[in-house]
Amino acid sequence: MSGMPQYSRADALASIEKLRRRAWPARFWSWRYIVLRRLSQFGILLLFFGTAHWGWQAAKDVPVLTGNLSASEFMGWFPMADPFAVLQIFLTGHLLQPEVILGAAIVLGFYLLVGGRVYCAWVCPVNLVTDLAGWLRQRLPIPALFALSRNLRYLVLAAALVLSAITGVAAFEWVSPIGMMHREIIFGFGLGFLALSAIFLFDLLILKNGWCGHLCPLGAFYGVVGRTALIRVRFDKASCTHCGECARVCPEPQVLNLKKLEEVGLVASGECSNCGRCTALCPEDSLNFDLRPLIRKHHEARAGGQV
Repeated sequence: MSGMPQYSRADALASIEKLRRRAWPARFWSWRYIVLRRLSQFGILLLFFGTAHWGWQAAKDVPVLTGNLSASEFMGWFPMADPFAVLQIFLTGHLLQPEVILGAAIVLGFYLLVGGRVYCAWVCPVNLVTDLAGWLRQRLPIPALFALSRNLRYLVLAAALVLSAITGVAAFEWVSPIGMMHREIIFGFGLGFLALSAIFLFDLLILKNGWCGHLCPLGAFYGVVGRTALIRVRFDKASCTHCGECARVCPEPQVLNLKKLEEVGLVASGECSNCGRCTALCPEDSLNFDLRPLIRKHHEARAGGQV
């Protein structure tokens, strides 16, 4: 079996040029995951809004989706609860109801399978605000005012849990901009709009991907949960020219460390949100969604086919 080809800067530039020369149908196709994510985010909010304001029902006296992103009930019988919120409540010393425990187990099990930070890219409404700030930041000459470690969010996560235990109040739920935005959209604008505006301005003017990438404890929690997920981004090193376009668009570029990707053949970090930006943009089709058990078989088949 021969070694992997060594690509030059010229190869990388050729890949970038290939990307720029994509025809309009291919460009539209590269936006497919952004469109699907927005449909998912707005669709979930619409279900909450329609049930609360228009009385949407799955059947007589059976509301479609009640509650909020911390605790909800689907079709009148299917409980769902944010496991991070439930963990905070547990640490306050409050007694958890069986349906809350069941709802947290259902949600936790789902994200253990598909990837914890899928929540961040496909469900969380604050992502709409931060993505807009990121999109504008790419088009405006705005330098970062300072740098923060992305590990800071894990300290915020730990602080939220400790404060919940000390104060007897679910600390992050009390100030969560995610809950604020949900209430703003469903019940009308209020003081929460100021918190969302602050996050938008922070991401736009001060630090790229500041909230989601550096501070949000819920994202940190799901980053821990998502490390064993079945749905991963597969990496084919034979076709990669190291053009860097994937890292340029990734909100968590540290997960695309090429040395690590070449070693394991996939994006293994739980901090990957499976947003799909890199897979849709890669000019050499080196990055694709796949199931973790199939990725190893894919690489073994590719290696077996080499001379």
